[in-house]
Amino acid sequence: MSFQNPVFIPGPTNIPENLRKACDMPTIDHRSPLFGQILHPARCGVRKVLKSDKAEVFIFPSTGTGGWETALSNTLSAGDRVLAARNGMFSHRWIDMCQRHGLDVEIVETPWGRGLPADRYEEILTADKEHRIKAVLATHNETATGVTSDIAAVRRALDAAGHPAMLFVDGVSSIGSMDFRFDDWGIDVAVTGSQKGFMLSAGLAIVGFSPKALEATETATLPRTFFDVHDMARGYANNAYPYTPAVGLLNGLNISCRMLLDEGLENVFARHHRIAQGVRAAIGAWGLDLCAVDPSVYSDTVSAIRTPEGFDATAIVNHAANTYGVAFGTGLGEVAGKVFRIGHLGSMTDVMMLSGIATAEMCMADLGLDIRLGSGVAAAQDYYRSNPAIAHRDAA
Repeated sequence: MSFQNPVFIPGPTNIPENLRKACDMPTIDHRSPLFGQILHPARCGVRKVLKSDKAEVFIFPSTGTGGWETALSNTLSAGDRVLAARNGMFSHRWIDMCQRHGLDVEIVETPWGRGLPADRYEEILTADKEHRIKAVLATHNETATGVTSDIAAVRRALDAAGHPAMLFVDGVSSIGSMDFRFDDWGIDVAVTGSQKGFMLSAGLAIVGFSPKALEATETATLPRTFFDVHDMARGYANNAYPYTPAVGLLNGLNISCRMLLDEGLENVFARHHRIAQGVRAAIGAWGLDLCAVDPSVYSDTVSAIRTPEGFDATAIVNHAANTYGVAFGTGLGEVAGKVFRIGHLGSMTDVMMLSGIATAEMCMADLGLDIRLGSGVAAAQDYYRSNPAIAHRDAA
C-alpha cells in the first residue's frame, strides 16, 4: 500500500492533516483541569453532531463494538428480550453479542441488500402485549451491504404499537456523514466510533444516552466494569476518567466536531450524497449493480458493488492493493467474494473519489471484466460537473 494514496474503504477513513496534528500532542496530566478543556468541548461537539439537546455523551477508549457493549450492559439484564433484524454483517455481530450476554433475541431475518423491516417490527411490537421486549436494535447504515435504513420509520413503529421498548441505533458508519437525528427520532442509545465520519484513527467508542436509557441503568444487572457509564459520569464530574483516557484522540475529536460544525452539518450530508451519486453513476456506466436493492436504501457512505456471477470480487481488492497501492473494501459474510466495497465517507472530495473510480476501472479491466477504461470516470465527472459542490469553508 502507498501512504500517498487516499483509502477507499468504509473505515477507518482518511485523516485530515490538522486532525493528525491535533492527536499528536505532548503528554498532559489527565487528572488536571487542562484535560477538562479537551473532554467537555468534545462531548458537547458530539451532542451537536447527534442533533440532540438531551443526549448524555460517553466516550470510551474502544471502538464501535465497545459502544454496542456499552449500550447493552448498562441498560439490560440477563434474559431480557430484544428485537433485531439481521440484514448484514454488522447487525449479525450485534445480535451475536446480545446472545453472548444471555439476552433473548427475537431475530427478523432480512435479505442482505434490504433495509430494516419497520412494518414487521410494528407487528411484533403490537403483539407483545406484556412488553417483554426491552430494546429494539437498529443498524442505521449496514456497512457490509451499503444499505441505509429508515430509523424514523422504526420509531414510528414503536409509537404505533404503543410500546415502551428502548431504541438502540448503530450509527457507526453514518454519524458525522449522514443525517442523524437523536432527538427527533426518539433514539435512546446511539453508537458510533472515531474512525469513520469523525475522520480519526480507531480508538474511541462514542455513545449517546437518552434520559430513558440512563434511567434503565439504575435497574440493569448485566455485568459491566470498563464500560460502566456511572463510573464514567463520576469521572467527568471531576474533569477525569475512571482510568487512563486516550487524550490525543479526544483532542482530535474536539477539533473534528469543530470542523464538521464549521462546514455545516447539512453541507456535510450534501457533500457525502453528491460524492456517492457520482460513484453510483460510475457503477451504472460499468453495467454493474449495487448490493442495495433500490435507491430508497442506497448508502451515501459506502457502495457494495456486485461483480458478475462466478467472478471473485475479492480479486479486485487484492489487485488494487498489490498493483496500485490503493485500498478498497472486501465483501463480508454472505456477500464475501460477491461484492467489493468503495467507501466514500469522512475526509473525501469528488476529486479524490475520481481517483478511486479510475483505479477500480483499471483493476477490473486488468482482471478481464468487460469494463471500458474511462467510462465510470466520465459518468462521475458528468454528474459532478452538473451538480457543483456546495461551497464550504476549509475548517482547517
